[in-house]
Amino acid sequence: MMKTHNENTTGRIVQMPGILGGKPVIKGTRIPVDLILERLTVDLDVKTLFEDYPELTEADIKACIAFAKELVDDEGSFPTSDTDSKQAHV
Repeated sequence: MMKTHNENTTGRIVQMPGILGGKPVIKGTRIPVDLILERLTVDLDVKTLFEDYPELTEADIKACIAFAKELVDDEGSFPTSDTDSKQAHV
């Protein structure tokens, strides 16, 4: 599947070899996308994220979520058994 970039992630999420080993980070910071997503799985209240990382914006958090969605969309789905295949077409 061709990779496209959502307008929320374009320019906000970057990957550069010299920053955290090329992990996706929020542009202009060393805050990795996976850290934001992990924090959101524990506590959906973004207020705590803003307290811990005052340089973050709401748009940055939305870009992290959009980035994760793009990864999931790019995964594709493949049935693992005949039962899964039949259920997928229901």
